[in-house]
Amino acid sequence: MIRIAVLASGSGTNLQAMLDAVDAGLLRHGTVVLVVSDKHDVPALRRAKQKGITAVALDKKQLKTARFESELLDLLSAYRIDLVVLAGFLTILGGNVVRQYPERILNIHPSLIPSFCGKGYYGRRVHEAALARGVKLSGATVHIVSDEADAGPILAQRALQVQDDDTPESLGKRILETIEWKLLPETVEHYCQLLEHEMNLNTALQAQRYPGRGIICGLNDEGKSIVAYFITARSEHSKNRRLVAESGTVRTEAIDERLVKDPSLIIYRAMDTYEKQLVVSNGDQSDTILTYLAEGKGMEEALESRTYEPDAPNYTSRISGLVDLSGGGAYTLSILRRKKGECERALFSFPQPTKGEGHLIHTYEGEKDPLAPFAGKPKQVVLKGSGAEIANQIWDNLDESYRVALCVRETNLSVGSFELFLINAEKGR
Repeated sequence: MIRIAVLASGSGTNLQAMLDAVDAGLLRHGTVVLVVSDKHDVPALRRAKQKGITAVALDKKQLKTARFESELLDLLSAYRIDLVVLAGFLTILGGNVVRQYPERILNIHPSLIPSFCGKGYYGRRVHEAALARGVKLSGATVHIVSDEADAGPILAQRALQVQDDDTPESLGKRILETIEWKLLPETVEHYCQLLEHEMNLNTALQAQRYPGRGIICGLNDEGKSIVAYFITARSEHSKNRRLVAESGTVRTEAIDERLVKDPSLIIYRAMDTYEKQLVVSNGDQSDTILTYLAEGKGMEEALESRTYEPDAPNYTSRISGLVDLSGGGAYTLSILRRKKGECERALFSFPQPTKGEGHLIHTYEGEKDPLAPFAGKPKQVVLKGSGAEIANQIWDNLDESYRVALCVRETNLSVGSFELFLINAEKGR
């Protein structure tokens, strides 16, 4: 189920249309969990409260732009929002917000974009401009929000005939009631279906025929911590390994010692714990992280001393995960990747995991030569089933010609017990 935040500045009738669509079973793949307004005491907030939905006012007049956007991002993160819908929201979101939710913010605009849109075109002004131009058709557009106002990709449009006696009020009312109240819920439902498809673990794995090495962290639908590490490889040297487990420590091992060229890049601890913290990585940076943890330091500080792998021309990214096994299974994923000749160190924290959801990160993006590093943020994926079932699901969706090894650790956070599920290509399941 896609978690939706609706941003509204006024009456909230488009918000109400979405809530009505949920009640009618027309919006089945998304649920509104948060409503935010840039003004105090507006009807949109009252509509949300009547439905038991968290409603928050961030008064734009009282908050400077930077603080407004910072508090908005904090809210979206705290409520684990997957999709933001602007429904009569008069504040133009800055690039920082848009970049944090790429292709995850939708807006409805009361004209047929690209006509009568952009900065300054909102509410009555849109319909005044349409009538002044003498257009015979007008309508509404739902589009993806980009850095430029009303310039993102169009998802849906619907039009109606402009009447000779129309006023800005009558035209706006007719567009709102006959188009917007239907078009917005329909488009949001369709987009939620697309997002759910993207979040499907099978889809995410199949999208990259050669992902290199990958890490998945999250909670399954029973609330157990799931940590997966997989290896895909192309060269004989990289394929010459398997995963083995000893007392909860998972490491790589050469299948044929005679074929090993550079053990530092293929032999390492892939998964191990320090007290109640689990470290998973695609290289010997796991040793660095575990050492720093034992010294009372953190993963970010540990990785400052490391960089991407020196395997020119690919310069394989180093990916790592740190999971807190003492409570709710909070986790952080990191990547050290080459960007414009420098090492970019990116950390992504997930302090409040949701049952049935996790995140996937891997080393490569596509099959270019040389290989490009993983781009953007970790991909949100659905995690359903037991550790064994998830292990089989991952293995089945890795390309058979590249897959080498896989380990999935399933931890019962309430009691601390765990199970390991290993699959190696040399032996099969």
